[in-house]
Amino acid sequence: MSTDPSRVERPVAPELAVSEWLNAEQPITLAALRGKVVLIHAFQMLCPGCVMHGVPQTQRIHQGVRDADFVVLGLHTVFEHHEAMKPVSLRAFVHEFRLEFPIGIDAYDGQAPLPRTMAAYAMRGTPTTILIDRRGRIAASAFGALDDIALGVTIGQLLAEQA
Repeated sequence: MSTDPSRVERPVAPELAVSEWLNAEQPITLAALRGKVVLIHAFQMLCPGCVMHGVPQTQRIHQGVRDADFVVLGLHTVFEHHEAMKPVSLRAFVHEFRLEFPIGIDAYDGQAPLPRTMAAYAMRGTPTTILIDRRGRIAASAFGALDDIALGVTIGQLLAEQA
């Protein structure tokens, strides 16, 4: 995962299109998180790479990076096997894996080829990790498994930046 050294070139992060939030008392918006560094982990509960690497990594980051200016969000973005990955199944998954970070269910109308947030961010699949800087711009986006140290360095660099 690499960040663009030129903050001016970073694109504005589209708002999340979420139909329901788990582990959150109220809906979460990126606009409300402006001023914080945000990690979004897009996953599917039946994706082997997500279950074996991405979700555990995201939980470790959520538990390990204790900074008031850092937020971890999950995004369950289902683009296949829709019948098997309904919200009731996701709730059981979140409970069984003891996930603590807020998880949004990507809005999907059943007609478009992809869920709305997945399409807005032009994600290639899951797992996808997106980092948003304090100004609400996409600082990094990566598809697939990420190295813990490289991801940690990128998070640290973004936290060191001023808004």
